[in-house]
Amino acid sequence: MGMVKATIDGSDVLVPEGTTILQAAKGAGIRIPTLCFHERLKPIGSCGLCIVEVAGKATPVGSCETPVTDGMTVTTRSDRLFSLRQDILKSILAHHPLDCPICDKAGECLLQDLVFEHGITGVEPPAPSPKFTAPYATTFLKSWPERCVLCLRCVKACTEIQGIGALSVAEEQDGQRIAYDQDKCVSCGECIQVCPTGALVEKKTELRWRTWEVDKKIRTTCPYCGVGCQQLLHVKDGRIVKVSGVEDAEPNRGRLCVKGRYGYDFIYSEDRLKTPLIRENGYFREASFEEAIDLVARRFKEIIAESGPDAIGAVSCARSINEDSYQMQKLFRAVIGTNNIDHCART
Repeated sequence: MGMVKATIDGSDVLVPEGTTILQAAKGAGIRIPTLCFHERLKPIGSCGLCIVEVAGKATPVGSCETPVTDGMTVTTRSDRLFSLRQDILKSILAHHPLDCPICDKAGECLLQDLVFEHGITGVEPPAPSPKFTAPYATTFLKSWPERCVLCLRCVKACTEIQGIGALSVAEEQDGQRIAYDQDKCVSCGECIQVCPTGALVEKKTELRWRTWEVDKKIRTTCPYCGVGCQQLLHVKDGRIVKVSGVEDAEPNRGRLCVKGRYGYDFIYSEDRLKTPLIRENGYFREASFEEAIDLVARRFKEIIAESGPDAIGAVSCARSINEDSYQMQKLFRAVIGTNNIDHCART
């Protein structure tokens, strides 16, 4: 692949052929405002905010879709571009509810950040219009159609990243709308993770919090299967209130399944066992770990002596780490002498 040389805001850049202006600018440390663009998606080009001026062209071009050509001179910031971006944002706000004080996305809303960055004030009272064919909700997510800006990130993520296709674009008489197929949706939450506004939000927990109240974000590995997806645990007052995927981490690159994103409430369940229980006379009683382990070892020996090692089997839990599963199979194969092992993720 050949290389092309261009100038962006006075800085020379050398990039491979096919590189977009947006990618080249980012590589040079130059930020171009975007709303619909997302690193994990193919360029969408729906918002128009990433426009730049190219020498020799009368009108600005979208930097997310325009490849760099040899000798190109690009301007990413000018009074003209600033004014055009203001106009685009004002046209979005004309149909967007100004409910930031109660919106779940307040504090991490990309639209909110862009409006502030471009100094937009004195907006006329908006006439919010729904951008979905109909509101929709699942056990874990809820839509706010009036907050949608039709960036189409959710549609692309559902198709390109998850391969589900539960969201699509419907062409209606008054313009585009987001259509939802509830039979296809698996509540993975990918649409929520990429949504730049509060159009798609989680309803997993009854706890209410603001984004700035999160004490810390802890990176960890999802415990549900052997893939090893990387997660961020959003913690407030010592409790997990949200889980998101780590965007730039392997192997999932931000993706999570429904269990990985929403299956954390068991941690705080009142039914969670906190001490071993031993059944006696039809009832359970609490016991120490030493007593419980001694009982299991004794019963294993009795069963093996009576019926042989293949009378015993073991099932490993996906919530255990991979090393625990390895040790389980090693114990049963090498010590007990049976291949009767299984794992709950297999089924």
